[in-house]
Amino acid sequence: QVQLVESGVGLVQPGVSLRLSCVASGSISRIYDMGWYLQVLGKGREFVARITRGGFTNYGDSVKGRFTISRDNDKNTVWLQMDSLKPEDTGVYVCNADLSVRSTSVTTPYWGQGTQVTVSS
Repeated sequence: QVQLVESGVGLVQPGVSLRLSCVASGSISRIYDMGWYLQVLGKGREFVARITRGGFTNYGDSVKGRFTISRDNDKNTVWLQMDSLKPEDTGVYVCNADLSVRSTSVTTPYWGQGTQVTVSS
């Protein structure tokens, strides 16, 4: 069984910084791309950031210059450093990983349970 577990602070004020983490565990053979997505009530899922195994990154337009994604391949962990937070950043942040399970050669996307981030005064 494979699972991704996110963690982070639930409520912060505008302008502050926050770092989310996501740890993958289970019968994992290899993790390729990892990313973060934002689920907003009534709006659906929005791309935030992704990072390849080699460290190349890509960001959504709304977070460029404010958020930074990073990873540690040995620890199966990905982080999202969030600076200058705005109320519009509020929502459920979900971790994603494209990985292959042991005994297989198929790459499959896995999703975490999500962690609530609320940016409000």
